[in-house]
Amino acid sequence: MAVGVAIGGSRDGVEYNGRITWFVLLSCVIAASGGLLFGYDTGVTGGVTSMEPFLKKFFPGVYSKMENDPNISNYCKFDSQLLTSFTSSLYISGLIASFFASRVTRDCGRKPSIITGGVAFLVGAALGGAAYNIYMLILGRLLLGVGVGFANQSVPLYLSEMAPPKYRGAFNSCFQICVSCGTLIAFLVNYGTEMIKSDWGWRISLSTAVIPGLILTGGALLLPETPNSLIQQGHDQQKAKRLLQRIRGTDDVQAEFDDLITASEASKTIKHPFRKILQRKYRPHLVMSMAIPFFQQVTGITVISFYAPILFRTIGFGESASLLNAVISSISGTGTGILSLLIIDKIGRRVTFHIGGVQMFITQMVIGVVMAAKLGDQGALSQGYSILVVILIYIYVAAFGFSWGPLGWLITSEIFPLEIRSAAQSITVGVSFFFSFLIGQLFLAMLCHLKSATFLFFGVWVVIMTAFVYFLLPETKNVPIENMERIWRKHWFWNKFVCGDGQEYKRNNIEEPFLH
Repeated sequence: MAVGVAIGGSRDGVEYNGRITWFVLLSCVIAASGGLLFGYDTGVTGGVTSMEPFLKKFFPGVYSKMENDPNISNYCKFDSQLLTSFTSSLYISGLIASFFASRVTRDCGRKPSIITGGVAFLVGAALGGAAYNIYMLILGRLLLGVGVGFANQSVPLYLSEMAPPKYRGAFNSCFQICVSCGTLIAFLVNYGTEMIKSDWGWRISLSTAVIPGLILTGGALLLPETPNSLIQQGHDQQKAKRLLQRIRGTDDVQAEFDDLITASEASKTIKHPFRKILQRKYRPHLVMSMAIPFFQQVTGITVISFYAPILFRTIGFGESASLLNAVISSISGTGTGILSLLIIDKIGRRVTFHIGGVQMFITQMVIGVVMAAKLGDQGALSQGYSILVVILIYIYVAAFGFSWGPLGWLITSEIFPLEIRSAAQSITVGVSFFFSFLIGQLFLAMLCHLKSATFLFFGVWVVIMTAFVYFLLPETKNVPIENMERIWRKHWFWNKFVCGDGQEYKRNNIEEPFLH
């Protein structure tokens, strides 16, 4: 992601001036719609891969095995590396695209990067909807990945730089809300098109992806560039100041503007940010840039999003009922995402992580135990146990939507110092896409071989990541981004890296509460 500074809340104890204006609200809503791309594509994929006409055309081996092999295990009906390649190929192209997006966002601005993502997604959606062979289908997926890679790289940065300091968490959470809404819309479309017993069903589902692409691309043409980007690119500083005044709804923005100028000048001295992030004093930032996106993926949400209809069919639901249950689970995640948006800046990041972690662990464990005890290789769960598993999946998705969904994007958009932000955010997005690809590629094989233990596998990771947050992630609520360094200096573990011998913080006599 491009180098820039996203405003926090204060400068040396002096509050920045500003308020939520209609101008900044509308701009951020348009930008956050970039999450629709990711959400719609994630949701639509699981639906079409459970549709019989789609399987017949592109994956006849999977369809034949599912329909004609009476001895095949419930857990292995959809196990196909070609099928998972279609699903997960998006993440490989997204990973590569994210590093190109970093350069575009830095050198050309946030707005051009957002537009590039929208256009690539539009072309990919058109190819997918018109596909007549597997190669055309996967090419469309790769272009969709380029679009998602650019959007995921540039949109969170745009939101951070435009958001009012006091509401940074809420504005950043809008991106995840749009991801959830995109997934919900995709499930609704799939539920409707599944009733069309011909190729038109899956073609409508895939080609409808052009709508979020048009929303982002058309909306981005109307977006202003951020003041940070204007300054970074050497534009007239007075133009940037006037834009900042309009965004904040006040003429008194000198303190914040001075910080943006200082940050921009400092960023120009950094020639090799990827080398710099390897230095010892940036160890916590490097760890977080890799750990947060990794943990976000091993919650298991990727497979729930991609394969929700397949999971519901695995436990015995029909095609229509599976898609309907996927719709309801998506609604639960969207609803708690909105709740998180409203309270994240009040209760803090760590508490939110812990609440979500406990809920996800309990539901994963119970789902695994129920399926181990009650679902064999053939047959289906009884009605009562099927309903229980479905409700548990709803709760799990709600917990993710409240915690690791929005916070996975928020934390990594606010903790990196200016001089390494470009490198750190590129690593973050790259790690996220890589493990999304890996888990997406391996999940159906895992489900076939591990069966119900698949859910126990993800549950163990939820325990590990919740412990990681408790011990190693300091609270960032109400900490200005340009002063974020202090949370590492006060931390019991990370201070020995950022402070050298671990004593510098004490010698400086900084009298602030200890951050766990």
